Amino acid sequence: MKNVRIWFKKDRECRYISHLDLNRCMLRALHKSKIPIWYTEGFNRHPFATFPLPLSLGFRGENECMDVKLEDDNYSFEEIIIKLNKCLPKGIRVFNVTEPVMKAGKIAFADFTIRLTSDTANTTRIVSALKELLSRDTIELEKKSKKGMRTVDIKPGIKSFEIEEKFDFVSLHVILSAGSSDNINPNLLITALEKYCNIVCNAEITRNDLYNSDMELFR
Repeated sequence: MKNVRIWFKKDRECRYISHLDLNRCMLRALHKSKIPIWYTEGFNRHPFATFPLPLSLGFRGENECMDVKLEDDNYSFEEIIIKLNKCLPKGIRVFNVTEPVMKAGKIAFADFTIRLTSDTANTTRIVSALKELLSRDTIELEKKSKKGMRTVDIKPGIKSFEIEEKFDFVSLHVILSAGSSDNINPNLLITALEKYCNIVCNAEITRNDLYNSDMELFR
């Protein structure tokens, strides 16, 4: 039995598929493709599949992955790509299959590109507001947790950022804490812009890559 990591992009209308629905979609595709995937044992047998770090609803994903187990150690990785893509919607495309290098628990950071527009502020104002916000010593927000609402400072979770002004939008490239211990959702930055700078922005968010604590690409 071999562990494999299936890499895919999530875009178009599929970015509005919840993680639960994505899981169902992938399980159905695995079943339909007839790939020799290991199935869980018991009364309700289903293909074994796990996702190292689920993607938030509405986000595009450039390098998403799913871990499965192959019963045939010599099964072609290229065949997996071809067969799965035939069973998936156009917004989800498998582009690579590898053997896992890192465990999901090693994920510490996520790389995002955020495209910002506003009906009430031009790009120059958005850039100025972002610089003002991200230069603060603290960025405190109300965040929902299992124990209810609590005040958190998201500033320590911002590892780095780059701001670029385009013709009709602003591009924010930011690396945020991610994983099971500390996870900063980039939507919190949009909320902070409204709270601290009084700017309401529309945001298109793409997750590009994941990293471990040493800033090595998650593979």
